[in-house]
Amino acid sequence: MKKKILGNIKLQILSGKATPTPPIGPALGQKGLNIVKFCKEFNERTKNKKKNLLLPVIITYYSDKSFDFIIKTPITSTLIKNILNIKKGSSKPNLEKIAKINLKQIKEIIKIKKNDLNSYSIKNSIKIIKGTLNSMGILIEKK
Repeated sequence: MKKKILGNIKLQILSGKATPTPPIGPALGQKGLNIVKFCKEFNERTKNKKKNLLLPVIITYYSDKSFDFIIKTPITSTLIKNILNIKKGSSKPNLEKIAKINLKQIKEIIKIKKNDLNSYSIKNSIKIIKGTLNSMGILIEKK
């Protein structure tokens, strides 16, 4: 018999750092799900990933209080910050450009994000990444 899906919970969690504290504890607790089990499974599945990557997680929970979860690729802005070794984007992205990125680095991000981007071509994927770069105040280097 197929389990009845009651809903989904979307969270963003640092790799290898799931703990029963907010936001995980309250989100799972109010649905009656086993918080400790989720934290252990998540940390186990992300132990080989680079530390401090913000990962989107979609938790599907069922009527019998069981759950499954999918870990998506890291958030684009987190990848950009890691590649450029910056702490945060510009507070005035249209006025202040805080860093430069080249096409090779953009393609590296696309390689990581390819399964989560709504694009089948490199050209369109670059446009998607450029949008994030613009909103962070990062300049794209010309060839």
